[in-house]
Amino acid sequence: MKISARNTLSGTIKSIEMGAVNNEITIELAPGVVLTSVVTKASCERLGLKVGDSAYALIKASSVMIGVDD
Repeated sequence: MKISARNTLSGTIKSIEMGAVNNEITIELAPGVVLTSVVTKASCERLGLKVGDSAYALIKASSVMIGVDD
């Protein structure tokens, strides 16, 4: 796989919450560290995503915001 995104995080699909149009995919990157993404149901089916499969989270954004508690 060759991509232009700089931030590629690999992990294991822990859950897929099915919706009418979109699915919510949760990937565990490390023990206790998860990332959740919303993708179209069609994309989920096309990629053949299943719980327990390895997957990548690709982050491509012009800006990433960081916040802290007061």
